[in-house]
Amino acid sequence: MTSSEPLIEACSVTKRFGGVCAVDAVSLSIRGGEITAIIGENGAGKSTLVKLLCGVHRADEGEVRIDGQTVAMNGPADALSLGIAHIPQELELCDAMSVSQNLLLGCEPIGRFGLIDEDQCLRQARHSLEKVSLEIPLDVPVRDLGHGQRQLIAIARALDGDARVLFLDEPTATLSPAETTILLDQIVAMKTAGAAIVLITHRLAEVEQVADRVMVLRDGHPVASLAGDEIERSEMVRLMVGRDLEPIQEQETTSGEVRLLIKDLTSSAHPDPIHLEVRAGERIALAGLVGAGRSELLEALFGLRDRTGVVEVDGITIPPIDPARSVEMGLALVPEERASQGLALQMTVEQNAVLPGIHRHGGAFGWLERRAGEKVARQLVESLDVRPAATDLAVSELSGGNQQKVVIGKWLALHPGVLLLDEPTRGVDVGAREELHQRLMQLSKDGVAILFSSSEMEEVLSLSHRVVVLHEGRITGNLTTSNTSEEQIMALATGGDPR
Repeated sequence: MTSSEPLIEACSVTKRFGGVCAVDAVSLSIRGGEITAIIGENGAGKSTLVKLLCGVHRADEGEVRIDGQTVAMNGPADALSLGIAHIPQELELCDAMSVSQNLLLGCEPIGRFGLIDEDQCLRQARHSLEKVSLEIPLDVPVRDLGHGQRQLIAIARALDGDARVLFLDEPTATLSPAETTILLDQIVAMKTAGAAIVLITHRLAEVEQVADRVMVLRDGHPVASLAGDEIERSEMVRLMVGRDLEPIQEQETTSGEVRLLIKDLTSSAHPDPIHLEVRAGERIALAGLVGAGRSELLEALFGLRDRTGVVEVDGITIPPIDPARSVEMGLALVPEERASQGLALQMTVEQNAVLPGIHRHGGAFGWLERRAGEKVARQLVESLDVRPAATDLAVSELSGGNQQKVVIGKWLALHPGVLLLDEPTRGVDVGAREELHQRLMQLSKDGVAILFSSSEMEEVLSLSHRVVVLHEGRITGNLTTSNTSEEQIMALATGGDPR
């Protein structure tokens, strides 16, 4: 049942970062028993608005009210004490600590003599994971888990609290369809119990499925509020981007010589030898559930994981555990974990843009040629429409989607012959996603070999020429996209028969 009075309100809140106005006089009321979705393109102000409501940022103008009373929160801890929980896009977990320690951090049950009751900790941790149907060892360090598993741990921890208001920023971005269904069911159950749920996502099908209300932001301004039957994908897209998106037309692509050869590859995540060829002009998708070994395969190819077997780029063997050699030979990797693996968050857009090819921009005595760095950064910002378009801005100040553009753009600046991408459009808005897909299609037309992993079946089927399906580190299917279906892929991904 929806509560009559708002639990939390934004009243004409404005937030500026230097000369950039990220949120401009936005008002929003959030009620218990409702799921409110906030949508918009990358840089529209979604995450900034949420951070204002969760105490991460203080508004320059306007006010935040809780239960009708103006509050001044000095951080997330203040918000949590008021029943407001926030799961950000970049997870806040302690990588060196175990699963159970992360789930109960700060809330450990105390037994006799003031000591932590370890047995009770394990029982509570198992109960927490049952809520999200996650079965993993409780003593394993979080750093050894995949991103999807870490996402579920963060969500399980939030569900354990007494939050009246739960903000979820791209919660399903790395989850499998089955995991997404479980999470959405949990969200609906919390709503039914009277909680207020705020969902920030680019997955508009999920918005259609569960949202009661939708706020659309564009360039920091609210442009529409939708409810009921008004919540429809084409209308949401039009409001987000300010135009109707034209369907992307596949370009004629002729596969050429083998650019990436994988022969007899084994690793800790791949017990059976992997054999695969990616030709010039080909786009091959890696599909599979969380834990299937997709990310591990891409990392092994790039030289971030030990492996056996042969990996060749344009006929030249790439040694294991040698990323520098991989880059030298024209191999590039866009990792799934942009915050920890893809970016130096405290450095500027310009500094991040030149890092992969810094050896190419050296001037006298090995010093970085400033003009070269500025040129690379400016081309990146303009070609991928990074917002705000400031090359001297710290990457940490960008939205998650715009950070992703910087990760992709800095590798494209090297003009690689083989491009490896792990969840390339995670956190990227619908308009930018179409633009990126067009860019990848053009790259393959120019002869680049592309191998990418994606959890989004729509992306797998629309962008690839072939789909390689993994299950528990083994290839269970190698399918031509034009002759396959979601059902066949999911059957192979679960270890079953595709027929």
